[in-house]
Amino acid sequence: MKHLLTASLKPGMITGENVFAIQGRLLIPKGTTLTRSMIEMLNAHGVPMVRITDEIPPAPAVSSPTYMQRVRESEEFARFQKEYDEHIERFQTVINDLVEKNTSLNVDGLLHDTLSLLYQNGQSINIMDMLMNVRHYDDSTYTHCINVALICHVFSDWLQFTKEQQRTATLCGLFHDIGKLAVSKDIIQKPARLTKEEFDAIKEHSLAGYEILSRYDIDEHVRNAALMHHEKCDGSGYPHGLRGPQIDMYAKMVTIADIYDAMTSRRVYREPICPFEVIRQFELEGIQKYDTRFILVFLENVVSSYLNQRVHLSNGMEGDIIFINRSDLSCPTIRCDEGFVDLTEDKNLYIEYII
Repeated sequence: MKHLLTASLKPGMITGENVFAIQGRLLIPKGTTLTRSMIEMLNAHGVPMVRITDEIPPAPAVSSPTYMQRVRESEEFARFQKEYDEHIERFQTVINDLVEKNTSLNVDGLLHDTLSLLYQNGQSINIMDMLMNVRHYDDSTYTHCINVALICHVFSDWLQFTKEQQRTATLCGLFHDIGKLAVSKDIIQKPARLTKEEFDAIKEHSLAGYEILSRYDIDEHVRNAALMHHEKCDGSGYPHGLRGPQIDMYAKMVTIADIYDAMTSRRVYREPICPFEVIRQFELEGIQKYDTRFILVFLENVVSSYLNQRVHLSNGMEGDIIFINRSDLSCPTIRCDEGFVDLTEDKNLYIEYII
């Protein structure tokens, strides 16, 4: 066993003792095989030296597939992915014709096709699991609208809406971003930070969407969702800086689903953001920016959907979510091989990604 400077560490080396941060927090437990990301973390925390064993790293244990791996390898997901791809292509054709050629709008047909993704052989599927596993798709307006529609449908069920209200919520999600098709593709698909002028052009999509939908006989809530889905309850949103009571109820729902899907999806300029980081940001802003009755129901149900799933922590440890802390939803308790980790007790430790 020997002490090595952190700068001399190599992936594959095994820690000979627990490694602590200067503040006394456990960073890496004894017996851990170091990875490149762990070594970078030790450097970032200013750890000068680490005791390393002379042992030969053990052969990796054959572990059971994680829940997400089982989902991705299932026949159910394969069927969903095929139908999802086909629906995106059909939706893209319909919406492009709608915007460019003023063709007729078959609302019931589009809704039926979208809702059919929720069922296989007459049985409902866990759409949040399905969407979580198609996050490798490059985001597009069409894909995003379908995702938000499906999330809004599930969200409305969590809120115990009537069937007609669920229908309206789904349509609001499906058409909320239609105005983006009136914005230059060079701006929409720009793989870098937008200039102020470009962002101002993006913001026009809310008004453009409302104008496009106003050509058709469609529910007023659907038009309002296109117009208001970037408004915030504290008045900080756009295009009109509306406050809570002035914002359409369905637009408030779409706002939450829109942000959740956008942040957990891959973009041309970044990788997907971990759902628990998105949840943390919602918690920080929730009281001011979102309708409390909606945001609480959404976050509690989303977090509960990850119960028992395996996650990778920022210190390199892995474990299963076994308990949801209702007062701090982004910080569940994790069962790791080294013991139980309550993320509410260490705010510097967090979930990096779901395995």
